Amino acid sequence: MLKATVTGRIWSTKKVSEMPAGSILEVIADGSNSRFLAFDPLGCGEGEKVIVATGSVAASWFSGKPPPIDALIIGSIDDAAAK
Repeated sequence: MLKATVTGRIWSTKKVSEMPAGSILEVIADGSNSRFLAFDPLGCGEGEKVIVATGSVAASWFSGKPPPIDALIIGSIDDAAAK
């Protein structure tokens, strides 16, 4: 798993039928300049800190035939200082 920050949203008018409901976000891994795309079923927004699962773990989260996903946002990190 990785901690990352959402940097933007990818817009697409078409997608493969195996994709579940959600959106694709661009994220940057914390502590690096590594940017990648992650599927977001949670509705996260730009600037939000997230937890990302990658590889086969990301695809196996879905029931049935795994969709073509290799990075999945599985949580939103709350700012402890704001509480």
